[in-house]
Amino acid sequence: MVLYSNVFKSNRYRRSAQRHLHNGWLRNTDFLKPKSSVKPKSRKMRKPKPRPRWARWIAAAVLFVVGLHVLWGAALLALRYIDPPTTGVQIQRRVESIFARGAYKKRYTFVPLRRISTQLQHAVIAAEDGNFYRHYGIDWGQVRQVIEDSADSGEVTRGASTIPQQLVKNLFFTTHRNPVRKAFEYTLAPMAVMILGRNRVLELYLNVIEWGPGVYGAEAAAVYHYRTSAAALSREQATRLAAILPSPRRRRPERMNQYSAIIQDRMRLLGW
Repeated sequence: MVLYSNVFKSNRYRRSAQRHLHNGWLRNTDFLKPKSSVKPKSRKMRKPKPRPRWARWIAAAVLFVVGLHVLWGAALLALRYIDPPTTGVQIQRRVESIFARGAYKKRYTFVPLRRISTQLQHAVIAAEDGNFYRHYGIDWGQVRQVIEDSADSGEVTRGASTIPQQLVKNLFFTTHRNPVRKAFEYTLAPMAVMILGRNRVLELYLNVIEWGPGVYGAEAAAVYHYRTSAAALSREQATRLAAILPSPRRRRPERMNQYSAIIQDRMRLLGW
C-alpha cells in the first residue's frame, strides 16, 4: 500500500506540473525528465606521449647531417663554374701559422686543365688513383685490399683514398685524421663525381692540393720547384712532383728517385 501510495502521489504531482506548464506558469521542466542513474562519461582527449629524448637527439642529428650535405652539394654545384678562392686546408695552414707565429706565404694560381701538362695529369693519377676513370668516387677494390693487408700486419699501413675523396677533404675539411671526416668523404666523393664530372674533379684537385709549404696547385708547384709553368713540365719533373704528394711539406722532388721510377712504371702499365 505504501508503494502504491508513493506512485500515486508521484503521478499526481507530474500531472499537476504538466497542467501548469500548459498554462505557462512553469519554465524549468528538468524535473519532469526521467533521471538516469548512469552518469555520462566525459570524453577527454588523450595527449600523445612525448618521444624519448634519445629519439629526439637522433632525429636532430639526422637533420643536421642532411642539412650539411645539402650545403656541400650546393657548394659542389657552384664549383662546376667557379674556381675556389680558398679551401679548408689552406685556411688550416693559415691558422696554424698564426698560432706558430711563423712566416707564411701563400702561393696559389688556378689554371685550367688544358694548361697543365698531360704528363703531370697522368703521373698524379698513376700515383694517387690508378682506377680514377673506372670508379665513381670510391675504389672499393682498393678498400678491400687495404683491409686485408691491415688484418695481416695488425696495423693500417696505407690508405685507399681516391682523387675525389682527397678533393673533398681539401675543399671542406682539414688534414687532421678523424673518423667522422672519413665517413663524410665516403658520402661526398660520389657526389663530387656526379655533380662535377671527372675532368672538373681532376682540374680542381690539381689546382688545390698542397705541393710544399704554402704551395697549392700545379702552377705554383711548377714555379716553386722548377721555375717553369705547369704546361711545360717534363715527364721526369711530373713524376717527381707526383711522388711528393703523400707528404708535400717534408718531401722534396729531387730526392724522389725511387718512387718517381715506380710512378713511371705505373704510367707505362696504364698506357701513358
